[in-house]
Amino acid sequence: MPLQNRVTPFGEIIAISQRGMFTGNRGIIHDPATRTLVSRRWATKTWLICSREYKGRRRAVMASRSWTELFFLDEAVALAAGHRPCFVCRREAAERFRDSWAADRGELRPSAQAIDTILHYERLERGRKRVHPIPGPIETLPDGAVVVAAGSAFTLHTGLAYQWTIEEYARPKRLHYADGLLTPPSTLMALSSGYRPAFHPSITMPDQPYRVRSV
Repeated sequence: MPLQNRVTPFGEIIAISQRGMFTGNRGIIHDPATRTLVSRRWATKTWLICSREYKGRRRAVMASRSWTELFFLDEAVALAAGHRPCFVCRREAAERFRDSWAADRGELRPSAQAIDTILHYERLERGRKRVHPIPGPIETLPDGAVVVAAGSAFTLHTGLAYQWTIEEYARPKRLHYADGLLTPPSTLMALSSGYRPAFHPSITMPDQPYRVRSV
């Protein structure tokens, strides 16, 4: 039985057997005795995207009173859910994200805390995932942006839209209309300014099976 620790582009945490490229957390939101989530879905404004491997360390998932291990299909999904790269285990990616964030605003590089404060406002509305207006034609959105259309989430890449499913991405299609933007606006600007998220192989190598094991 899969644990309830897979994150959707809508920011929901569900129990599916999907294999994810990244882990991450929102603080401690589980009971280690039962390895189940408590009622809250975040305990901090710091929502991270972490590497699944870090200095050879191994963790028993959701088994201790430590951060709750969450998993994402890829980085585009994690960004859409409102997370950002970790400055510890993904320092290079986090610095690139911060540089792109600052470049769009023409500002000095912000602190991690400042980024988290802005993202927390942009990702939530009355405790639920905030869906934003799309700031222009879909064709002008950067690779890695995630939109919602007819209730489904689509990751955009090289002019095509890839529907997120409980397994991986579905075959791409052209998407000419969407109902809203799942990726927070500040993250979208970082994507527009050059940040390149890591995509699942079902986007970059659609004909190759994905064999990375996930817990």
